[in-house]
Amino acid sequence: MREVILVKCGELVLKGLNRRSFEDVLIKNLKRALKPLGRVEFFPAQSTIELKPLDEAFDFEAAEAAVARAFGIVGYSRCAVVEKDMQQILPVAAEYLKDELESTATFKVEAKRSDKKFPLTSPEICRTAGDYLIEQYPHLAVDVHKPQLTVHIEVRDKLAYIHGGARAGAGGLPVGTGGRAAVMISGGIDSPVASWMMSKRGVALTAIHFASPPYTSQRAEDKVAELLRRVSLYAGSIKLIVVPFTKIQEEIKDLCNEDYFTIIMRRYMMRIAQRIARQENCEALITGESVGQVASQTMKALACTDIIAEMPVFRPLIGMDKDEIITISRKIDTFETSILPYEDCCTVFTPKHPKTKPNLPAVEAEEEKLSLEAELEKAVAEAKVVWI
Repeated sequence: MREVILVKCGELVLKGLNRRSFEDVLIKNLKRALKPLGRVEFFPAQSTIELKPLDEAFDFEAAEAAVARAFGIVGYSRCAVVEKDMQQILPVAAEYLKDELESTATFKVEAKRSDKKFPLTSPEICRTAGDYLIEQYPHLAVDVHKPQLTVHIEVRDKLAYIHGGARAGAGGLPVGTGGRAAVMISGGIDSPVASWMMSKRGVALTAIHFASPPYTSQRAEDKVAELLRRVSLYAGSIKLIVVPFTKIQEEIKDLCNEDYFTIIMRRYMMRIAQRIARQENCEALITGESVGQVASQTMKALACTDIIAEMPVFRPLIGMDKDEIITISRKIDTFETSILPYEDCCTVFTPKHPKTKPNLPAVEAEEEKLSLEAELEKAVAEAKVVWI
């Protein structure tokens, strides 16, 4: 019995004349994700893409897991494929869905006839298949309103597809169709979720992490790499750039008013991130900030940071509360890693009373005490790269 995976494209079907380019990117992403599982052919048609395995030992379960994480797919089904002939469709449906049919009490058949030349209409397919399945499984009863199982029969242009229902895909747009952006990632809960959310909008990611040894440990860097590995299951490969930040933090601590430490630190992070983003051909920065969550994330604090930005700064979590963010972090399996007790540089030299409503002239006056251009250049030059 021949099996395929039928994926239903999401909002990319609305892209008009650009749709084909979005489909091409989605297929490229799927090829990359499925390559370790064996050879696969791809056939786009009618708002779907058919994934046809060419190897007998193809791991369908692993393939379904990869498809479920691919942005750009709204749903997918593992299907049996037969010729467009009811004499073939009926016995294959009974055999292919045998386990489900034997373990359920109520069912219905839904048919979709894309090929209008097929001799039976959709309602006729439903009635014929329903009668046949009841003959094969006499314990079954038809329930068209709330069935425990829905048998789907799709008669398309070339073949017929049989499955027990679609599973939800990740939605969004294929990664790579929305440009590239640099995400400023810590080891906390928020920035991996922000990474995932922007990736869902088709944005390819470069990650920037600030390390401050000896105040931060190698375990903190390893934690960030593990968080990105989990995000990469959805986002594809990610270039992680680890920036040495110790000297800059120490200078700010020694020379500036303690209450302004956090906002000045964030401004220097933004300066470095922009330089790296340009080098990496990124068009924007991404942060995990949410209004009011901490002192550096009030409106006035964010304004003091953004005023030095020369490219867009995306904050996909800006209006979310912590519970909403944690829900997504659990969904994408980053939460347990995020709460490991390895501190990042944002917790180094934390002031007792940080300014929550900083005045920009006062911030700039504090920065005039610093002379860090050489240190900025050095931090960018000495940043190390890890491929996730």
